[in-house]
Amino acid sequence: MKINADNKNREFIYHGIITGDEQIGPWRKKAEEYVENPTRTEGLLSRALRKAENNKHHQAFQNIWTQIQLLFSLVRDWANGSYKNISKSTIAIIIAGLLYFVSPLDIIPDWVVGLGLVDDITVLGLIINQLNKELHRYKLWKNNF
Repeated sequence: MKINADNKNREFIYHGIITGDEQIGPWRKKAEEYVENPTRTEGLLSRALRKAENNKHHQAFQNIWTQIQLLFSLVRDWANGSYKNISKSTIAIIIAGLLYFVSPLDIIPDWVVGLGLVDDITVLGLIINQLNKELHRYKLWKNNF
C-alpha cells in the first residue's frame, strides 16, 4: 500500500487495496498447501472455531462476530465440497487469515493480555471487508440451499 499526501488538498490517496498483506503475506504460501488439502483445512477451521468461541466475549470480536461466523461457514462448506463458487486464490486468502488467527506467535502474541487478539481480529476484519461481495454471494447461496 502506498499513501500519497502531496496533492493540492493535502488529502490521502490510497494506491492499491488495503488487504493486510503485511500481516498475512507470510502465511499465503502455507495457505496454498491447505487449499490443496480440504481435510487439513477442516482441522485448521476447527482450531479457529475453538479460538473464536473461547474469545467471543472480547469487545472487538463482538463487533464482527456474525461476519466471522459467516466466514467460517464459507470455509466449512468449501472444505466439504458443498460450496464451489469461490476461486482458489480467494479461499487461499481466507485460509492465510485463519492460519494467522490460530498462530499464537504473530505481530502481537496471544499471551499479551488485552492486546493479543487485536491483530488477529484486525486481520479477520480486513479479510471480511475485502471479501464483502464474496461473503454476500455465499450468504445468498446458503439461504437458498
